[in-house]
Amino acid sequence: MSEIPDRLVKTVTLRAPRERVWRAISDSRQFGAWFGCDLPGPFTAGAHIVGTIAPTQVDPEVATMQEPHRGKPFEITIERVEPMTRLSFRWHPFAIEPGHDYASEPTTLVELVLADADGGAATELTITESGFAGIPLARRAAAFTANAGGWAHQCRLVQRYVER
Repeated sequence: MSEIPDRLVKTVTLRAPRERVWRAISDSRQFGAWFGCDLPGPFTAGAHIVGTIAPTQVDPEVATMQEPHRGKPFEITIERVEPMTRLSFRWHPFAIEPGHDYASEPTTLVELVLADADGGAATELTITESGFAGIPLARRAAAFTANAGGWAHQCRLVQRYVER
């Protein structure tokens, strides 16, 4: 069996101004619309937010994939909010197994970082998720694989959301 990396990185260039992309990732309502969740509060450093999975509003095919998980808990703890630059949060990756208590497991850190692209005409979004080495071995490969595919989908979703 090959070793599972500790981190995964996805980058997408968005044909949208940085301000627009920042709002899409830092406003909990906008984030939920493209990501596929309902979140009850704002993203502020230290906030523990418990919402639910709700299919994305920007892609019917991905929404269909998310539909079986509708209503399941979606929990994140906001780490950092650096306006126009970085949003980071912690969560339990691939935490969808009914009846499983993830509270005792370590979380991974998700960082969404913005940079200017094409002289400011576009915005580069880099999503890094790290900490997979701490996930229990029985779940580690599945969590990494699911999230690698999930972040690829999320890059397309945020692109559709900000470029429309």
